[in-house]
Amino acid sequence: MAALNGQDRPPRGRGGSGGIRRPGSDDGSGSDGQPRLWLGLLILLALLALPRIFGPRDQRVPYGRFVELVDGGQIKKVTFEVDRIMGEGQKEVFSTGRLEALEKDLVGKLGEKKIPFDAISTQSWLVTAISWFLPIVLFYLFVSWLFRRGGMGLGGGVMNFGKNRALVVGEEGTGVTFEDVAGQHEAKDELKEIIDFLRTPDRYTRLGGRIPKGVLLVGPPGTGKTLLARAVAGEARVPFFSISGSEFVEMFVGVGAARVRDLFEQAKRKAPCIVFIDELDAIGRARGVAGPVAAHEEREQTLNQLLTEMDGFDTASAVIIMAATNRPEILDPALLRAGRFDRRVVVDRPTLEDRVEILQVHTRKVVLAKEVDLHQVAALTAGLVGADLANLVNEAALLAARRSADQVEAKDFLEAIERVVAGLERKSRRLSTREKKQVAHHECGHALLASLLPGSDPVKKISIVPRGIGALGYTMQQPTEEGDRYLLTRGELRARVTVLLAGRAAEEELLPDISTGAQDDLQRATDLVRRMVVELGMSQALGLQSFESGRGMFLDVGGPRPHDYSEETARQVDAEVRALLDELYIQARAAVREHREPLLLAVDELLVQEVMDGERFRQILGIPSRPSDAGDSAPTAKTASA
Repeated sequence: MAALNGQDRPPRGRGGSGGIRRPGSDDGSGSDGQPRLWLGLLILLALLALPRIFGPRDQRVPYGRFVELVDGGQIKKVTFEVDRIMGEGQKEVFSTGRLEALEKDLVGKLGEKKIPFDAISTQSWLVTAISWFLPIVLFYLFVSWLFRRGGMGLGGGVMNFGKNRALVVGEEGTGVTFEDVAGQHEAKDELKEIIDFLRTPDRYTRLGGRIPKGVLLVGPPGTGKTLLARAVAGEARVPFFSISGSEFVEMFVGVGAARVRDLFEQAKRKAPCIVFIDELDAIGRARGVAGPVAAHEEREQTLNQLLTEMDGFDTASAVIIMAATNRPEILDPALLRAGRFDRRVVVDRPTLEDRVEILQVHTRKVVLAKEVDLHQVAALTAGLVGADLANLVNEAALLAARRSADQVEAKDFLEAIERVVAGLERKSRRLSTREKKQVAHHECGHALLASLLPGSDPVKKISIVPRGIGALGYTMQQPTEEGDRYLLTRGELRARVTVLLAGRAAEEELLPDISTGAQDDLQRATDLVRRMVVELGMSQALGLQSFESGRGMFLDVGGPRPHDYSEETARQVDAEVRALLDELYIQARAAVREHREPLLLAVDELLVQEVMDGERFRQILGIPSRPSDAGDSAPTAKTASA
């Protein structure tokens, strides 16, 4: 199994960040037309204000004073407006408020003195102009901002939603090289040919060779597929287009296809370059799996356009299409055929040597104590990917800082492994004396069978401290064989099942009643035995038959699945699974019964200490330490809460 140093998406703090941009978007500082817009707005407001500034100014007077001015003949014309009365004098304008109860007398005086008057039901021209123009200006400003900022999430502006949203790194490279990628030696060797082609394409084309159009990186999450793609661009020092598959598809029909066309057009202009599509399964899912109803959905149109573009792509243009996915089994067959994604590079979980390299990369800036053995830490982390190991190193450093230590010690790494595997310690969850006794018997049962059976991994640690969401206790096992295991014998599988059942066996043999703590153990034991019977042909009764197709290589979705065998065969499978579980459970109970007295002593000490080392457990039971002939450790046995 393989992988590399850390996250699929590396941090962008290293070199090359200054050249990152998105095509079709600006920096948000304003377009060239924005200053002209504000200048025009200021001129408009100035024109509206000129009559107000240079025209006759009105003088506000009380209503009584206004009537006196009318009586004195100083008012030549009166205008009744909506909210005031305006009177024009010789050189100035007087205004007062409306008093409808007294205006009848004022109108009579105006008639007597033959002063012309009029009434208007609208506001002043300035107020009217502002009421009309201000909403228009505000709406224009809002629409302009929406266009520039990529309104409604369409990216690059409302009129540019067909532009691709790829992140572009210039020719200075991504700042990531193969030195930043630990492990994955086979994958890096496979990709070096791509780098050589991008650097010297004439070396291949002059001999009539054809470089692969597309490279598909396949592997579980967190193994570093995106980091590898960035390292290829960094080594080749060519432009790097990075986009996620989900960024192609929007709510509007045709947007995804338009973005695919735009992406390939830009890539051709920037050749030689690399186009990287992360999470390809977002648009590359097999067509027709949902029936004819989904035949014309936006995602399938996007996929069709991608297939068309890759078909018409000229290999001499020196544009490499790279993609990453952790679900290759659901991709459309047309996407994987020769001429499109010609080469598939597996980025698998890290081996033991890879995990050591990954830990070395992530501990470069960590102050380690001399006794810390990264090889031993790597041996305890079988199955973890690069992202998990990066988190593990960070957790160990935080634990050391929490206790104000000057160095990160081995115990910090051990505690960090427990956090990653079993979960955070739940100090607030207080178990009653009866529950602690139940959990202690359960975990000592696991540890007993793990120490006795030759096909199981030796016990590293036993704990009855609650951790995580539902774990009330756990037993940690450590492999001692060098390297990782890729094959398991039938005896080793039977030993793993027996260890899982030993917790319930200890409860039934040593306590008055059993508990719900074996729920997780029973589920895992049943699943493992069923796979032995149905998929691996390890049943004497059913023979060498595989009744179900293999599971997905990188993604195993749990739950019941339809089978293609008869009901009679299904009954035989159920009977064989039940018989094998009963057989192994009887063996576990017999072992517990045989070691009853020393096992009770171990339980008593575990109740006091709450945590026990595997070596101390073997001393109490009188079991000599043995070299393990097993490989990767079995999953940690845990006591689940109800």
